[in-house]
Amino acid sequence: MSDKITRRTLLTSSLRASAGALLLRFDKAGLGSSLSSQTISRDKFDVMVIGAGIAGLAAARRLQAQGARVAVLEARNRIGGRVWTDSSIAGVPLDLGASWIQGTTGNPITALARTFSLRTSVTDFENIALYDSAGRRLSDPEVARIETKYRGVLQQVDRLRDKMARAGQSDISLDTALDRIQAQQNLTENERRELNFAISAEIESEYAADASDLSLYNWDQDEGFGGESVLFPSGYGQIGKGLALGLDIRLNVRVKRIEYGDREVRIQTDQNIFAADRVLVTLPLGVLKSGSVVFSPVLSDEKLASIRRLGMGILNKVYLRFPTVFWPKERDVLGVLSPRKGEWAQWINYYRSTGQPILAGLNAGKFGKYVEGLTDREVVGGAMKVLREIYGKSIPDPQSVIVTRWGSEPFSLGSYSSIPPQATGKDYDTLAAPIGDRVFFAGEATSRSYPATVHGAFLSGEREARRISKL
Repeated sequence: MSDKITRRTLLTSSLRASAGALLLRFDKAGLGSSLSSQTISRDKFDVMVIGAGIAGLAAARRLQAQGARVAVLEARNRIGGRVWTDSSIAGVPLDLGASWIQGTTGNPITALARTFSLRTSVTDFENIALYDSAGRRLSDPEVARIETKYRGVLQQVDRLRDKMARAGQSDISLDTALDRIQAQQNLTENERRELNFAISAEIESEYAADASDLSLYNWDQDEGFGGESVLFPSGYGQIGKGLALGLDIRLNVRVKRIEYGDREVRIQTDQNIFAADRVLVTLPLGVLKSGSVVFSPVLSDEKLASIRRLGMGILNKVYLRFPTVFWPKERDVLGVLSPRKGEWAQWINYYRSTGQPILAGLNAGKFGKYVEGLTDREVVGGAMKVLREIYGKSIPDPQSVIVTRWGSEPFSLGSYSSIPPQATGKDYDTLAAPIGDRVFFAGEATSRSYPATVHGAFLSGEREARRISKL
């Protein structure tokens, strides 16, 4: 990660004649008086952490262990951020946000799961039952053929990318590159549908963005861990709870403004003002894009440009609990060759991990955003239409439903970051760069190697905790 430090000159401001001595001391620290109408907390912290997601909890845990006085401010009424376990369906813990440890070998979340003695369950994404739009289940050799075809197309994408880079051509979308390659292959409608399924399941669901919103040059610049993908039958939220033990966490506190000077930081919330030597900002990229939290002085043009360039994708889920299991119990994943790419194309069989008759439908990118504008009844209606085309009209209605809407969730405004055309991995580094020795940034969108992952968020929190500890 970049260690570049950006120092900005503070704007000067004057105090009103009636300002109290406490506010005068703040101004002598180089801070303005725009927060003078609120009560200033008497508590003084070494570090104030904004956000009780995995990045914030990881940083606060490490800093406190090293003797720093730390508090965490969280706008929600819960910890975890985009890690959110819900047990409203028959008491079964279901993850509305992050679900899997993506690659267990060497993954820090795997180590935490062992530390907290948490049970995990393997999901084999290649253990799939795939259906065409008429409801016919494809044979395993047919599925393997689709996978081979998809891998071949990816190789052609790499060759096109290398050729364009050598010629010094500008970036284009991954979708444009895929269209160029498919145009040369004279695919049938069915072959195109098969390829679209693979692109949706392997890329668009992974990056929470349509291929049209991903950079050809940089969409896959991230790294990963080897090993299996596992989920938590008792919920990913256990990781957040383990990290949060013993921390000073203030829930239902919404940060509105962050002012920083030469010696101090003030954080204005909807309740009062907190003072600290330093602040660690772990706000999701979607919130930073919205500008709902004001920085004074404003962030550098370079950092603002990276915030604008990076994409904030959407991956939404609908959990359906049925009275009985009517799908193949032994398969981890159910797939559908949808007429329109990505629409109700991928389902996770939660019977495998919970023993309950539960399916989770995944929708990413533009269709994931589209379903947010529907009522729960409309969402379930669309999902059941697809399931009944596969398993017959006699299958039962779901008894319980959960629908996520991450793009509309005010403290996330999306699921996780991605790289659109013209953005690069350097934008993650730019977002991660601290402002002097006062303002620091963490979160998955500050992790160039592991963006869009829980382990990326965790490692970024640890990174900033180490950076602050060295001061």
